[in-house]
Amino acid sequence: MRRREFITLLGGAAAAWPLAARAQQPDKPIIGFLDPRSPEELGDRLGAFRQGLRQTGYIEGENVDIEYRWANGQDDRLAGLAADLVTRHVRLIVADALNSALAAKAATATIPIVFMMGDDPVKFGLAGSYNRPGGNVTGVSFLTPALDSKRIELLRELVPRATVFAVLENPKFAGTEVRLAAAQTAATALGLQLNVINATNPQEIETAFTTMVERRIDALLIASDPFFFGRREQLATLAARHKIPAIYFSRDFVTAGGLMSYGTSILDAQRLSGIYAGELLKGAKVSELPVVQPTKFELVINLKTAKALGLTVPMIMQMTADEVIE
Repeated sequence: MRRREFITLLGGAAAAWPLAARAQQPDKPIIGFLDPRSPEELGDRLGAFRQGLRQTGYIEGENVDIEYRWANGQDDRLAGLAADLVTRHVRLIVADALNSALAAKAATATIPIVFMMGDDPVKFGLAGSYNRPGGNVTGVSFLTPALDSKRIELLRELVPRATVFAVLENPKFAGTEVRLAAAQTAATALGLQLNVINATNPQEIETAFTTMVERRIDALLIASDPFFFGRREQLATLAARHKIPAIYFSRDFVTAGGLMSYGTSILDAQRLSGIYAGELLKGAKVSELPVVQPTKFELVINLKTAKALGLTVPMIMQMTADEVIE
C-alpha cells in the first residue's frame, strides 16, 4: 500500500443575556450548518470540520455555537432550512454540497457562505471567479466532472473487457447535467457505450440495478451526489449481488463493501471548510478568501470485493493506490 498526493451565525445566543452580563462577556458567534443529508450519514466528516475550526482557535460549545439543519435526503427542504438559519442571525452559513449552497445563496446576499462541493462555483453563479469570488460566497471546490473522467478510465483499466458502461445519476441534483457530459466525453474517447440510468429514491435504486442486469451492463459509475452517499451500503450491496463492478466517489463506499473509489480526500476538504469558517469569524472578508481546490486525491481498492467479482487487480494499480482493503 502507498499513499500519494496528486497536485493538480452572529446574534441569537446573546439576545437572552442580561445587559450587564453582555457588558462583561463577549457575544458567542453562531455558525449555521446546512446539509442535505442526516448527521448519521456524515460520520467523521463533522469531526474534520470541527478540526478545521480548532485550527483557527474556535471550539464548538466553548467560543462558538453551531446551528445544524439537516434535510435528511429531501433537497426540497433546503430552501426552508436556509431561510430559518437567516432568521437565527447566524454569523455565517456552511453549505455542504451544491444544492445546499444554492439554497443558502438564494436565502441571503449578505451573510457569508462557505461551501464544500464537487462543482464549479463560477458556472453555477456562486462566485465571480476562483481568485476573486466576490459577493458573499466562497469555499472548497473539487471539480467532480474531471474526476468522473478519471474514474471511468480507472474502471476500464480494472475491467478491460468491459464495453457497456452505465452511470447512475440523480436528476434532482443541480450538477447532474455537467457531470453527465464529462462522463459521456470520457466514455466516447475510450470507445465505450454509456447508459444513463436515473434514481431519486431507494426504490428507484433497486429498479436501476434490475435495469442494468437487463441491459447487460459491464461496469458502473456512481455519480457524485449527497443522496447516493447516504445510500452507500445499499449501492455496494446491490452491485455485489448483481456482480457489477462499480467505482464510487468516496472511500466510504469501499469500506461499505464497494469495489473501488477515486476522489478528493473528503476529510481534508471538510477540514479546509472549517478553516475558512474560522477565518471569517476572525474578521476575514469573503473577497479575501479565494475558492480553494484540494490537491489530495485518493484511490481506494477493496481486494475482497474484487475477488468476489472474479477480478484480478493489477499489481501496479495496487502499488499506486492510496489504500488497499484486504
